[in-house]
Amino acid sequence: MHSKPSLQTAAAVQFLTVDEESAGQRLDNFLIRVLKGVPKTHIYRIIRSGEVRRNKGRVSADDRVNPGDVLRIPPIRLSERAEEKAAQPAPAREFPVVFEDEAFLAIHKPAGVAVHGGSGVSFGVIEQMRQARPQARLLELVHRLDRETSGLLLIAKKKSALKALQDQFRERETGKTYLALVKGVWPARLKVLDQPLHKYLLPDGERRVRVTGKDDPDGMKSVSLVKVVQAVPAPGGLDTAYAQGFSLLEVTIKTGRTHQIRVHLASAGHPIVGDDKYGDFELNRQLTRLGFKRMFLHAWRLKLAHPVTGQALELQTELPEELSKWMLAGKSD
Repeated sequence: MHSKPSLQTAAAVQFLTVDEESAGQRLDNFLIRVLKGVPKTHIYRIIRSGEVRRNKGRVSADDRVNPGDVLRIPPIRLSERAEEKAAQPAPAREFPVVFEDEAFLAIHKPAGVAVHGGSGVSFGVIEQMRQARPQARLLELVHRLDRETSGLLLIAKKKSALKALQDQFRERETGKTYLALVKGVWPARLKVLDQPLHKYLLPDGERRVRVTGKDDPDGMKSVSLVKVVQAVPAPGGLDTAYAQGFSLLEVTIKTGRTHQIRVHLASAGHPIVGDDKYGDFELNRQLTRLGFKRMFLHAWRLKLAHPVTGQALELQTELPEELSKWMLAGKSD
């Protein structure tokens, strides 16, 4: 039986038994879903500290839960503000649908919207869609996109579809291609970026990633394939330091690491336009003055096998207007 903890009993130790519907879900995602109102940072802290136990043993955030697993959750006390926030459901919202059938749907996620609540965000795409579709038996994120990234996002409507799609992502059987606009002229000969990535935390707890050496035991193999689509002239009004303009790239990722494309492109000396973590901050400041206010990274195309029929699918969603319009403006100057 699946029990959802309530805020009233959260001050005591809880024992949750994982149900069939949650089988195969990552521990962190499972707890984020059932511990409504608990900040994501707090959930990760109690996992890292070993206070969350599975069948009396330690467990990691990325371990997958199984039906019948018994999870021990330590006492959790929420602030009044967190309790108030938890009591207010996310506003219902639908997003543009690229593909939908009885197994899953693919939507176009706009930039600036988180895929789920946590880390200072009270709700995201998945919470809003659950409110908009109260009749849906199941709506679960198949994968993630950075909040600043727009484009294709898959949501499962069946447990079997969720597992089949996540298996494809984990086994690198999907083809994920992004469009990115980067600073400068990308060298056409540079087609493969194969540098391990190392995750670390800033003093304030925020996540960052950097390129590391092949001998780093904590480095994760990361491969990005790059193809130049076109050169994009700098718009009028930009400092002469950026007169060489920009390059529009197709980037296909063979691994799905945190911030992979952003870090790989920046480490090659061509950061993504508008990237507030790894970008050229002076360039971003000047572009903001010209009205460009987001990161130019878009999840454009996704090749996968249908989770039920096995049929090959190719899903695609074009650049949103705020990106395509800006490129055209750059060309006309």
